[in-house]
Amino acid sequence: MANKENLVDISSNTQVRKLYKKRGRAKRIICIVLSVILLLSGSGMIYYYSVLNSLNYEDIIDTDDDNNTSATASTLPEGESHLTLNDGDLLQDSKVLNVMLFGADHRSQDVNGLSDTMIMLSIDNNHKKLKLTSFQRDTYVYIPDYGYRKLNAAYSYGGSKLAVQTIEANFGIKIDRYAVVDFQSFVEIIDILGGVDIELTDDEIEYINYQMYKNKQVTDRYTIKDSAGVVHLTGQEALWYARNRGLDKNEDNNEIGLDGDDWDRTQRQRKLLDTIFTSLKDADLAQIVSIVSSVGPLVTTNLKKNEITTLVSHALTYLDYDMEEYNIPAQGMWYYDGSYIKFNDLEAQRLDFAKFIYEDLITGETSTTTAQ
Repeated sequence: MANKENLVDISSNTQVRKLYKKRGRAKRIICIVLSVILLLSGSGMIYYYSVLNSLNYEDIIDTDDDNNTSATASTLPEGESHLTLNDGDLLQDSKVLNVMLFGADHRSQDVNGLSDTMIMLSIDNNHKKLKLTSFQRDTYVYIPDYGYRKLNAAYSYGGSKLAVQTIEANFGIKIDRYAVVDFQSFVEIIDILGGVDIELTDDEIEYINYQMYKNKQVTDRYTIKDSAGVVHLTGQEALWYARNRGLDKNEDNNEIGLDGDDWDRTQRQRKLLDTIFTSLKDADLAQIVSIVSSVGPLVTTNLKKNEITTLVSHALTYLDYDMEEYNIPAQGMWYYDGSYIKFNDLEAQRLDFAKFIYEDLITGETSTTTAQ
């Protein structure tokens, strides 16, 4: 049972406090998106350390750094949102690491590209769980310095840094680090891992086949000939699986028409990560190090070298944690306003999200919604 001194009541519009004082970044940042574990590999420790030097590092964003650039809730314009964080402190705990994973589409004309995937991986050492939270890209939020827009616009305007600031400002939870993989790097990573075996429906197989053929990535209209069930996917096939949100009949002159939406797509993305994590459970530390060394140069991150090393050393422990999933907005807490997804009650959503991440460390009434 958690000590009451460590409990925080965020059910009030005037109280959002830190769960714990910081105990040193090195201890707190002991893990990263296990996707990034996928994203790193090679053979031999000497090669491993040489690869660490070749990673695409970005500047650390930290609200406790002297020169921090991370937005807090105080950046929200007064009177324009139900969200009130009082002094702007973000919820955090020394035993929970939150890492944002961005899947970026750099094919657009935008300088930063588009954030096709936004998933926060939380490594909860209090409850021995890995938690995946998907953020719907059409969610209507306040973007610091830009006003109210769809959430994925934050990445277009300011890359991963502004996207992190936006999520922190609107939802009140500290994001410790982030990692970015673009489409081509994702394909290469899955291929380095030897592909992925994942359960598919007939419609999902049809979607992948159609997209592979339409985009001239294969010459055979039906490159996947398996029936519904567990299917082995290459990197390019896995990318189409992760991007699948259905297909309107006659869209792009197709004749098939497949049901689906962005909620289905985010569920597939979480399922793909879960499948990959599960497949790594039988790996040993040497194999994890190998994975880390070869995929590393394909990732852009603000993780430090020592943090990656610590993460790798604990990887086998984290892979044994139970996996839980969540969506923002959560079920029953949103509605469509044109193409925007808006919240019925942003404070309720914030509380529900905090309870999913921190569980018994959060006080206040729980909403009746369930994690998706």
